[in-house]
Amino acid sequence: MENRGISTAVIRRLPRYYRYLDELIENGVERISSNELSKRMNVTASQIRQDLNNFGGFGQQGYGYNVEYLYQEIGKILGVDKQNKMIIIGGGNLGQALANYGNFEKRGFITVGIFDRNPALVGQLVRGIEILPMSELKRFLEENEVQIAALAIPKTEAPKVAEMLVDYNIKAIWNFAHTDLRLPKDVVVENVHLSESLMQLSYRMTNMQKHPGTP
Repeated sequence: MENRGISTAVIRRLPRYYRYLDELIENGVERISSNELSKRMNVTASQIRQDLNNFGGFGQQGYGYNVEYLYQEIGKILGVDKQNKMIIIGGGNLGQALANYGNFEKRGFITVGIFDRNPALVGQLVRGIEILPMSELKRFLEENEVQIAALAIPKTEAPKVAEMLVDYNIKAIWNFAHTDLRLPKDVVVENVHLSESLMQLSYRMTNMQKHPGTP
């Protein structure tokens, strides 16, 4: 289905719907109304219906949503109904934590390679994957169909490495480096700034302490 002017806010809520639907399936729930789903997710029923209507709706009035069907359809929209091979650049603590997080595989993201320039890390095994030197990156990508790369490296190295990945036909970069990347428009970049998220948490905590009862 084409993405015709769908807002970023809606796209960012889709993974949350997907996660809650997965939990409902695990609990044996077969059907659910937008009102019932809204109570679980703390999102209004109207918002849920508006979000899903962007992609066709999937529900029937008075009938609700078939949980399994909706889960599968949102999976297709998110592109997680198929396997996506991913490499990790950076074999340090963060890179190894990403590689060890088994839930990515459940969502269809399969880590197939880890790379680092540190000789002390090269050769180590992380979940059975050997950390390879950066000198092996080009050959590896030529021999394997990989479109996604996660950057778990210092911000000073990230721009140069990102440009190299683009030259090697990587189409999407999950960027944990504390810098914004400027890459061609046909390359998808998702920036994850952990310190900014923590500062937002700090702001909300401080605001709540100053003004009790404020969300």
